[in-house]
Amino acid sequence: MTPFANAILAWYEEFGRKHLPWQQDKTAYKVWLSEIMLQQTQVTTVIPYFERFLQHFPTVTALAEADQDEVLHLWTGLGYYARARNLHKAAKIVAEQYQGEFPLTIEEMNALPGVGRSTAAAILSSVYKQPHAILDGNVKRTLARSFAVEGWPGKKQVENRLWELAEEHTPATETDKYNQAMMDMGAMVCTRSKPKCSLCPVEALCEANKLGRQLDFPGKKPKKEKPVKETWFILLYHDNQIWLEQRPQSGIWGGLFCFPEHNAADITAQLDQRSVQESHIEELRPLIAFRHTFSHYHLDITPVLVKLKQTPDLVMDGSKGLWYNLSVPEKVGLAAPVKQLIDSLPSELNEHN
Repeated sequence: MTPFANAILAWYEEFGRKHLPWQQDKTAYKVWLSEIMLQQTQVTTVIPYFERFLQHFPTVTALAEADQDEVLHLWTGLGYYARARNLHKAAKIVAEQYQGEFPLTIEEMNALPGVGRSTAAAILSSVYKQPHAILDGNVKRTLARSFAVEGWPGKKQVENRLWELAEEHTPATETDKYNQAMMDMGAMVCTRSKPKCSLCPVEALCEANKLGRQLDFPGKKPKKEKPVKETWFILLYHDNQIWLEQRPQSGIWGGLFCFPEHNAADITAQLDQRSVQESHIEELRPLIAFRHTFSHYHLDITPVLVKLKQTPDLVMDGSKGLWYNLSVPEKVGLAAPVKQLIDSLPSELNEHN
C-alpha cells in the first residue's frame, strides 16, 4: 500500500462519512441508486430523493416494473433527466437478464445504461470489496492537486493520467473504505474553492501544496460563450387545468411533460394545430420571460397564458398529452421550468381575477 493510500485510510477511520443512508444495510441496489443520483449532484440534495425512491421502489425489480412517468415524477427537480431514464432502463435489464441481482464483473456492470467505468467500480468495490479504482469529480480534484497534474481533466490525456494515478494508489485491500475516503476527501477537505489544507492527511505529500498552487489544479475547462436560444411556452388553461404534452424520449427533457412550445412569438400555428379557435379564447397574454440554463446553452423562455372558455379536444397524433389538474396533480415527470411555472400559476391567475 502506498504512503498516500495509508494516509487517506487513516484519515477515513477517524473523519470519513459512515452514516449516509446508502451506507446502512448496504446493497448493490442502494449503492447503484446513490451513485447515479450523485453524478453532478451534492449529497445533501440527493438524500431526500434517495429516501423517496427507496420508499416507492424498495428493490430493483420494483423499479423495473414501474411506469417511466412515475420514475420521472419522483426525479423531478433533481435535473439531468437522462440519468432517470437510464436508471429505469438499467433496472429492467437487471430484473430481466440477471434475475434482479446486479452483475459481479466490471465489464457487465459498466455495460448497464448510465453506468460508466467509475460508477461500476464504485458499486463493486463498495458492496463486494472488489479492488477497482474510481475517478469521480472529487477524486479527480484530489489526485490532480496531490500529484500536480496539469490540464483540464475533460481532456483524454489528462484523464488517462489521473486514471493511472487512481490505479496506482488504490489498495488491493480495504478498497471500499479507500474509495469512500477519496470521495469524502474531495467533498470535505480538498474542496473546489477553499481547500482545507491544514486538515488534509496528505498535506506533506501534496505537490500543489508544496508549489503554493492548490487552486491551479485541476486545470479549468476552456471558457466558451454559451449560445442563447429562445422559445415560447403555450399555457393552455381551463377550469384549474393546464395542458401538457410528453416530449420525445431523446433530446432535452426526454420523456417529461411540458407545455406546447414554439420558436417565435406568433403562436397561431400551434393553436391551430391543437384546434384552439379564436372563439375559444377568453384571454391571451404573455407572462414574465425568464432564462433557463443548460450545460451547453441558455434558453430564454416566454410563457404565454391562453385562458380558454371551454376544454377543446387536444389529443395529439403520435404524442401523449394530458390535462394537468393544479389541485390534484398527476404523478408525471415535469421539466424544471414547467414545474416552476405551474407552481406560480395560481398567484398569477389570482392577480388578474
